[in-house]
Amino acid sequence: MSKGIQHTGVVEKIEHSRVFVRIVQQSACCGCHAKSVCTSAGSKTMIIEIDDHSGRFKIDEEVLICGQYATGMYAVWLAFVLPLLLLVASAVAGTSLLGNEIIGGLAGLCILLPYYTILYLIRNKLKKKFVFSISKML
Repeated sequence: MSKGIQHTGVVEKIEHSRVFVRIVQQSACCGCHAKSVCTSAGSKTMIIEIDDHSGRFKIDEEVLICGQYATGMYAVWLAFVLPLLLLVASAVAGTSLLGNEIIGGLAGLCILLPYYTILYLIRNKLKKKFVFSISKML
């Protein structure tokens, strides 16, 4: 197994050659002794869909999911960095062209709608780039 991003998860369901694995993504402070009184501690459950033709996994089995660091950085770029750049550039351009900060801010927010619509429309193409591998726990 290649080194990269690794998560343990549990096989939720299996359909044909697709394995659906539930992982719990925890915030960095979940191990803190003060997490019961802190409002920033938390976790998020996600379902990861993985192609697997081996048929060696069973429902409720604990597995290891691996992904590449470059894939993770690409996801961060698409989800956070690029939208932020678009938002700021549109707000600045709208403000400087129209002379109104409110309209500039709205232009910045409105640019996100087509951006996320395009991401949604190309989601199947993106699924091919975000490939995870699955293996049994040792």
